Amino acid sequence: MRGWQPGLELPRPNLWPGHNRTVTERRAVAVVSGGLDSTTMSYALRAEGYTLDMISFDYGQRHRKELAFAEQVAADFEASWTLIDLHAAGLTRILTGSALTDETVTVPDGHYADESMKITVVPNRNAIMLSIASALAVTSGADTVAFGAHTGDHFIYPDCRPEFVRAFEAMVNVAVEGLASIEILAPFLSLTKADVVKLGADLHVPFERTWSCYKGGAAHCGTCGTCFERREAFALAQVLDPTTYETIRA
Repeated sequence: MRGWQPGLELPRPNLWPGHNRTVTERRAVAVVSGGLDSTTMSYALRAEGYTLDMISFDYGQRHRKELAFAEQVAADFEASWTLIDLHAAGLTRILTGSALTDETVTVPDGHYADESMKITVVPNRNAIMLSIASALAVTSGADTVAFGAHTGDHFIYPDCRPEFVRAFEAMVNVAVEGLASIEILAPFLSLTKADVVKLGADLHVPFERTWSCYKGGAAHCGTCGTCFERREAFALAQVLDPTTYETIRA
């Protein structure tokens, strides 16, 4: 498990120091949602010389808008893109009770770290996604699986914490022993959302072609937790926010 320790000198030749092999020899499966974090991660991996296989998931989330953005990033990179339809496989039937997968649960407004945001937890979501991504890594010859969790996710989402990443990497390498050796790369694990925005700006990420809002309207709602976090990150990073919001919450 590796994470990138941010510096002020962005971008820099090696975002994640300590490689044992030449980065141009490395292939990564990137879990991409179409959101700001995973899109920036994909740009950073590409800048580091990784060949990318990109994978996204329909897990029955409230809307699918972000998946179109994920597909577009893959097309921009001329990278392979696989969409896994977990909704069709029936996963949604057991993921009830989350505001992201259950239409009977209201998406809460407010700050991302508010207690009310726990209703947006989808149980074991990252473990499910990373398991499938790891299988793709074995079959595609990739030695890295990357996802875009950052420090702002730690409070609400247990499967975005360092202990989860360490434990999952240990588990998956037992599961594929003799077939592959897989690194779970969470490069933003020690970064704030504002740090991610700063890095994305330096990498010329088209932020306007990313989606964060939980509600999936014509524009970002501006009031749900992830919209609040997105606006706050741009403000703290002192980077112009190109996002159109329906409402600006004070």
